[in-house]
Amino acid sequence: MDKRPDDKDLLATARRVLDVEARAVAALGIRLDGNFARACRLCLDCQGRVVVTGMGKSGHIGGKLAATLASTGTPAFFVHPGEASHGDLGMITRKDLVLAISNSGETAEIITILPLLKRLGLPLITMTGQPDSTLGRAADVLLDIAVAEEACPLNLAPTASTTASLAMGDALAVALLECRGFTREEFALSHPGGSLGRRLLLRVADLMHSGEELPVVAPDAPLREGLVEMTRKGLGMTAITEADGRLAGIFTDGDLRRTLDRNVDIHSTPMREVMTAGCKTIAADELAAEAVRVLEEHKITALLVTDGQQRLIGALHIHDLLRAGVM
Repeated sequence: MDKRPDDKDLLATARRVLDVEARAVAALGIRLDGNFARACRLCLDCQGRVVVTGMGKSGHIGGKLAATLASTGTPAFFVHPGEASHGDLGMITRKDLVLAISNSGETAEIITILPLLKRLGLPLITMTGQPDSTLGRAADVLLDIAVAEEACPLNLAPTASTTASLAMGDALAVALLECRGFTREEFALSHPGGSLGRRLLLRVADLMHSGEELPVVAPDAPLREGLVEMTRKGLGMTAITEADGRLAGIFTDGDLRRTLDRNVDIHSTPMREVMTAGCKTIAADELAAEAVRVLEEHKITALLVTDGQQRLIGALHIHDLLRAGVM
């Protein structure tokens, strides 16, 4: 029975694999030429979608590349080459562009559909490690992803070659992203479920309390009434507004502690004498992320939302932002 490798052996293997794959990726940069720029221009000129295809491990890389392109401003989807010859070619239109990935350049399933792709007149970008292969010769633009060796000790399992494919695909996607002037906001639109999407898409209006949920009392109301309103609405504060709805101030848990230290009469003291005037406010159309910044900068837990005439329209508590995943 072979001796089990110790930790040192395992670490040595890992470092060798990483070194082989790092050298494979570095070699891509050295070989980059005008073909990469031409591939970018074909994608930018495409009136349809980039159809990515590949078999086996290259297919897995292709699926990831299609997803990366689609989420960074280049409409794309993956088509399995085996399924393509059994009906899925109908998903491809004459306005599309095909990006085929095959290390050998001789993948039978892709070669089978090449005549049909050519008949449709589709531009073909090929990522292959064999430029003189059938697929390489058929390409309108060829991206050379050849590697000197696989990281597999048998030099058989796709390892360095798939890493090279992945890196070249990422280079293409990012180059297109920059050419399109793709913004953080546009990225968020395709990632609404992620934390970045929430930070860049959610507005204060989406999270604020309004209407009957809004704690509010008049300046002449007794402190007792303000405390009842705070308790009933559960936001740890109440707004104080003038008769015309304009904001006069805020009364928070912190104000309550300071007020109690003064031994004031909660039945006779009006809210205007204990409120904080000139409190921090925010507009309803501001990003929720901006509300987070204001709360953190001023070390407060709640914000009142006002319109252009300083009329109260809502309230936002730090817990609302936490529940929404914005902070």
